[in-house]
Amino acid sequence: QVQLVESGGGLVQPGGSLRLSCVVSGFTFSSYAMRWYRQAPGKERELVARISTTGGSTNYGASVKGRFTISRDNAKNTVYLQMNSLKSEDTAVYYCNVFIYGKNYWGQGTQVTVSS
Repeated sequence: QVQLVESGGGLVQPGGSLRLSCVVSGFTFSSYAMRWYRQAPGKERELVARISTTGGSTNYGASVKGRFTISRDNAKNTVYLQMNSLKSEDTAVYYCNVFIYGKNYWGQGTQVTVSS
């Protein structure tokens, strides 16, 4: 079955960096675009970044553009989110996502807390 497992979250000071990873299984990773979403307390889940099947095309939410970078390694079935210049408003649970045959699949999420 489809599985997505995120890791790499934690507590970081404002201005710091983190790198999230999402290892997937149960489907042909290289055939699907991948996305990172986040959800802060009391807020709706929002799209952070998207990457095409080959990694040749990426898109970012306005609030993270220029600070975050999405990438993928199709040989390792892994998608990454490099987060730089972190701000307190980046605090959220971050989720990996794939859309397959009309259904959304999600990981369990990884908590990112930006605080001094």
